[in-house]
Amino acid sequence: MLDDLTLREVFHFRVSLIGAISIITIFFIALIVLLSVLIVYTPIRNILPGYSASLRQQLIEESARVDSLQADLTLQRQYLDVIKQLAAGDIQTDSVQSLDSLQRVERAEILAMNNENTDAFLAQYELKERDRLLLYDNITTRDVRQLYRPVRGVIIQSADPDKHRYAVTVHTVRNENVMATTRGIIVSVERLADDTWGMILQHGEFVTIYRHMAKVLKAQGASVEKGETIGLMDSTHDLQIELWDAGRFVNPEEVIVW
Repeated sequence: MLDDLTLREVFHFRVSLIGAISIITIFFIALIVLLSVLIVYTPIRNILPGYSASLRQQLIEESARVDSLQADLTLQRQYLDVIKQLAAGDIQTDSVQSLDSLQRVERAEILAMNNENTDAFLAQYELKERDRLLLYDNITTRDVRQLYRPVRGVIIQSADPDKHRYAVTVHTVRNENVMATTRGIIVSVERLADDTWGMILQHGEFVTIYRHMAKVLKAQGASVEKGETIGLMDSTHDLQIELWDAGRFVNPEEVIVW
């Protein structure tokens, strides 16, 4: 570069082929690093394929957490209102009953009514719809002696077909995994009256019915493998398991090693 007045050389630089290639390579490497950082550490990753499912699951969990916090805040406000009324002398101390106790009593009454209706409905549904569950003929009926244990726990109530009790009740611990007895397809996922989940898993002509799961991890129509986790338990409910082979009752205690 020359000075316009003196025509003297101010500075100069020389670019070779190797130098140009090096500059272009460094530029693209820096661009790739910058894009990688933006994708990993910014919300831009949420618009890329493969991240939407995890974002949706996170939104569902956060929404449930917000609902739980709102319920706790409402209960705390009720406690404060009662305390203010007590301090002002508007109500007598012995006339106040714990809000938690009232809530448990009301919930127990509702569940008592719903459980009778739910049990009657499920029994009728099983008798009428059992043979209509054979929707996927491409899955071969497996040997019942090869069933996987659906959950780790202690059997507290056995099945008794004479009393129309076809389920085995298993007591588990909190966050215990509920697993598929064998390979199959989930044909039904339903919310039960006691705020737990029920699921029907079909394996050809064989059907496994789960009740009272605290959380389901698979959606209706999903395919599962033998021993794959399909739900979780809590410490307040016991898992019920039923087995049916082509509409015939199968005792889970006779075909599963607990």
